[in-house]
Amino acid sequence: MSKKNIQDKLLIFALGGVGEIGKNMYVIQYANDIVVVDAGLKFPEEDMLGIDIVIPDITYLTENRDKVRGILITHGHEDHIGGLPYVLKHLNVPIYATKLTLGLIEGKLKEAGLLGETKRILINADSEVQLGAIKASFFKTNHSIPDSVGVCLDTPEGSVVHTGDFKFDHTPVNNQYADLQRIADIGRRGVLALLSDSTNAERAGFTPSESMIGSELEDIFRKATQRVVVATFASNVHRIQQVVNAAVATKRKIAVVGRSMVNVVTIASELGYLNIPEGTIIEPEEINKMAADRVAVLSTGSQGEPMSALTRMARSTHRKVDIMPGDTVIIAATPIPGNERYVGRTVDELFRLGAHVIYGPGSVSGVHVSGHGSQEELKLMLNLIRPKYFIPIHGEYRMLRQHAHLGEAVGVERENIFIIDNGDTVEFQGGTARKGSKVPAGNVLIDGLGVGDVGNIVLRDRKLLSQDGILVVVVTLSKQDGAILSGPDIISRGFVYVRESEGLLEEANRIVTSTLHKLMNDKVNEWASLKTNVKDALGRFLYEQTRRRPMILPIIMEV
Repeated sequence: MSKKNIQDKLLIFALGGVGEIGKNMYVIQYANDIVVVDAGLKFPEEDMLGIDIVIPDITYLTENRDKVRGILITHGHEDHIGGLPYVLKHLNVPIYATKLTLGLIEGKLKEAGLLGETKRILINADSEVQLGAIKASFFKTNHSIPDSVGVCLDTPEGSVVHTGDFKFDHTPVNNQYADLQRIADIGRRGVLALLSDSTNAERAGFTPSESMIGSELEDIFRKATQRVVVATFASNVHRIQQVVNAAVATKRKIAVVGRSMVNVVTIASELGYLNIPEGTIIEPEEINKMAADRVAVLSTGSQGEPMSALTRMARSTHRKVDIMPGDTVIIAATPIPGNERYVGRTVDELFRLGAHVIYGPGSVSGVHVSGHGSQEELKLMLNLIRPKYFIPIHGEYRMLRQHAHLGEAVGVERENIFIIDNGDTVEFQGGTARKGSKVPAGNVLIDGLGVGDVGNIVLRDRKLLSQDGILVVVVTLSKQDGAILSGPDIISRGFVYVRESEGLLEEANRIVTSTLHKLMNDKVNEWASLKTNVKDALGRFLYEQTRRRPMILPIIMEV
């Protein structure tokens, strides 16, 4: 550990993951040493038209790249590792992760062509890593993916604990128990600040054990007279294992469909996290050659994503799997907030095809449990760690606020609890904490191969185009005297149906012509003025006639 300098301070802030679900990225900085925990993505909100994914703004890290000592990854979910291929292009620093997490990350880096140049360091719950003045150690937690860990960062100011995503499952499917002993030891040594998962802070009681689901699945498999299709998160390896167990117990073969599901099953099997007996897996092409009651399908699409395997099956557009009347479909996941409509639509379409669908609140206790701890587990973590300061993370604002109340209830003083936004820093010096200055933080939008080249202005244009369409006005003017040589031609897309609106467009044509004549007579020949005047006159007329505001693009050429 380096010597503590009187001016040095400890900074803690989030670049993503607070006030939202997803794109988790937390930064702990002491003097000239920066340690990053997680680098996730989130899926776009409804108003982000055409955007594929959203990652954190890492301006602060790129400006201080020589201070970044490494990125520690708590577990292998997309909202914690999905941003890595983009971040590592700008920040070539070592990655520290457990075996399965590293396996999933390597798959991503291979696709992005970054595998060769990225330093990857395998850790386990017993590892210790020196990162400049900060020493990182780890502890086992339970979550809906194996190999999840929390992180303890020892700094000259004191210890900072980041829980990662966690629940306390006393009967885990893979016998990887949360290390309560170590967590209590860390708490006993004294913890300056705790950053803890707030996802289920609104949910009372305890989150049920994942192992409850096994017997329920087996029961459904046994009763089903035809094929069983199970849709779940591809990354929920424990759930996949229980589907395999249920299939083996009921003598069914399994076909795996959906790219991410195939990926995870392959990686997790190779690394020994899935135990699939020889001969259990069949190719999707073989499904129709087997008796319906001897087959199960493991699929992506539990969130009703438009391009996922289950959604395509529901629309009868999947190339290899059709849903037949009498099939049983299990959606073993709860909808992420915002996805309820998509899931509902998929369920409707499955029912139309004659399937028996098990989904939603009525059946959730049976075929899905959360991977995050409820209120009693969050209190238990707070009681084991006993931090001086508490920063709720990983959740929307209401969840952070609720978690703060739980912190107060177990004895953390109110003024020692910081509810932060992305970019808000908390400074620690001499054992006391205060809100510091803000660092740049926000959303970087990814559309196709473009990273960050779509901003608010482009999104505003897309919104306008999607609501009222576009009118293109093409005019050719004479260079000599400014007379109109051809046009105006008006091209309409997504505004009105041209054949039924000839009168409207002819009138629009006249307005453009008279506006241009008036400008010529006034000796106005700057292109910008011509375009603005045409836009304004046409915009006013169209709004009066239709109460719509299409985007108007004047194209003026001189010959």
